[in-house]
Amino acid sequence: MSTEKGLLAKIGDAVDAAREKVQDVGTSLVKSAEGAATKAKRKVERAAADVGRKARAAKTKVKRKAQAAEVEVGKALVKARRSVVRKARAAESGAEQAYGKATRTVKRKVRGVAAKAKTAAGKVERAMAPKKAAAKRGAKAAKRGTAASTLRKGAARVGKAAKQAGTAVRKAVKAPPARRPAKRTAKRTAGA
Repeated sequence: MSTEKGLLAKIGDAVDAAREKVQDVGTSLVKSAEGAATKAKRKVERAAADVGRKARAAKTKVKRKAQAAEVEVGKALVKARRSVVRKARAAESGAEQAYGKATRTVKRKVRGVAAKAKTAAGKVERAMAPKKAAAKRGAKAAKRGTAASTLRKGAARVGKAAKQAGTAVRKAVKAPPARRPAKRTAKRTAGA
């Protein structure tokens, strides 16, 4: 029996030793698992921080680009507004010049027509005035004709002058502003 007891004691000792080893292995496994979990947690935290940093950087970059685009649009708008104002002023100045030119042309034409009408009226008055008794009725007197024909001619001249004045006024009002001819460079001759 003592051999059986010795054998059982050895088996018990072996079981105790195995149990201790299992406990040591379990403890080391738990420790390594905790270490791995801590490591994984740290990696997750670092990754989250990196993602947050990159997201903030991207947001700042987009915001900066949006502000730059807004500034560019503002500049383009101001430039376009200046261009429109400049062109409007130029058009207004051109219209004023054309109006002044047309006014001067009309006045000039009217003065010319008035002068012609005055001349024609003078001729009519002289034709209607009583004539001095002519000593002789020569060839020149026969050519002049009667007072009635002179009156008709004078009236025709007045009508013609009035018609010309009306045409000149119409043309001056209708006519587009005169354009300046393009500058032409002098052609060089082959011999020069």
